[in-house]
Amino acid sequence: MSVPLLKIGVVLSTMAMITNWMSQTLPSLVGLNSTKLRVAPPGVPDRSIGVLPANPEDSWQVYSSAQDSEGRCVCTVVAPQQTMCSRDARTKQLRQLLEKVQNMTQSIQNLDQRTQKDLQYVQRMEVQLKGLETKFKQAIKAKMEELRPMIPVLEEYKADAKLVMQFKEEVKNLTSVLSELQEEIGAFDYEELHSRVSNLEERLRACMQKLACGKLTGISDAITIKTSGSRYGSWMTDPLAPDDDTRVWYMDGYHNNRFVREYKSMADFMYSDNFTSHRLPHPWSGTGQVVYNGSIYFNKFQSNTIIKFDFKTATISKSGQLDYAGYNNRYHYSWGGHSDIDLMVDEGGLWAVYATNQNAGNIVISKLNPATLQVIKSYVTNHPKRSAGEAFMICGTLYVTNGYSGGTKVYYAFNTNSSTYEYIDIPLQNKYSHISMLDYNPRDRALYAWNNGHQVLYNVTLFHVIRSEEL
Repeated sequence: MSVPLLKIGVVLSTMAMITNWMSQTLPSLVGLNSTKLRVAPPGVPDRSIGVLPANPEDSWQVYSSAQDSEGRCVCTVVAPQQTMCSRDARTKQLRQLLEKVQNMTQSIQNLDQRTQKDLQYVQRMEVQLKGLETKFKQAIKAKMEELRPMIPVLEEYKADAKLVMQFKEEVKNLTSVLSELQEEIGAFDYEELHSRVSNLEERLRACMQKLACGKLTGISDAITIKTSGSRYGSWMTDPLAPDDDTRVWYMDGYHNNRFVREYKSMADFMYSDNFTSHRLPHPWSGTGQVVYNGSIYFNKFQSNTIIKFDFKTATISKSGQLDYAGYNNRYHYSWGGHSDIDLMVDEGGLWAVYATNQNAGNIVISKLNPATLQVIKSYVTNHPKRSAGEAFMICGTLYVTNGYSGGTKVYYAFNTNSSTYEYIDIPLQNKYSHISMLDYNPRDRALYAWNNGHQVLYNVTLFHVIRSEEL
């Protein structure tokens, strides 16, 4: 804003200088400075008085005057000598001066026009800056309001961080404890020593499980692993398999199919067609199958029966029914596909998600015994099964998506540890516009998805909270 103001100051100063200069210079150029008013001497008539220059040769001189018969004045005068050269020089200077004045006047007018444009620009910029300032203040205020609920969470996290440090110290001390146990081998029998080692292992396992679990706060962009199969299907790995076991299980379709493909590794699955085919004794229903501890669990087609099939023995090791569970497209996910019963695995074990008439078609979550398929405990929710796009379990919490196509997000969470629910907003990139399978793998800390004939992975971000009463 300082540039236009400086321009205005320059214009005003220039106009003042030109006015002062013209008042001092023009009279001298036209000969007015040397002109004197000749006053008639006493006794001389007024008709002989005139404006004469100081030099008589430069003026008209009156020699005599009289009146004619008609009363008209008749004067005799002597004309001055003509000095055309000097007058031509002054006239030329005056003309040049007038041209300069005109040029400067034009320049001043142009500068004034530009100054007016600059002033208009400054005024527009002031309006825009005021608008931006208002929007910026509103955005800052909205962001502060958005972050305000995180203050107590951060305070809680600071307190829990101390407990995490205590866990780390306890893990470090395990080495010294084991060393002491080695020194005490002679003082204890084998059973007692084994019991103490087992106790330490359980404590370590509980510690690691608490560190691994948390609340879902973010999902990465989709990572496409392979493009294969029809629009619907499922694929998975075994979360309880050893670290060197990276076999992939692949099931194309959602009904009336019995063949399961086994790939030796993720690399084989991605880059080759080398697989072993397993034939199930019954066709499956939906896309909610899971592989858990060497066996596949699936919903038998057109029934509410769960079957556990052992891959090593190629036999059914256990089967059981989910009482009152809807099946055969009665309470499916919003995309259909006989997805009435969805089996899931998380850090806590095996789960079944379905709906019943008794719960008005709303989602029911049941914890299953992996060996007997008996229901350990069930939790009823208020979310309609048909309104859910897909669902998955993480650390005992069921997360539900709002749809299977278009703009997808995780928007509902039911915590089985507290039997409470909340509405959340976590975006889920739906890269190929039709998700028919979405399951969590606790070993990989990732979501496995089947999206319109594409096998996709999502990494997840969990917020860890460890309380003192959980230690």
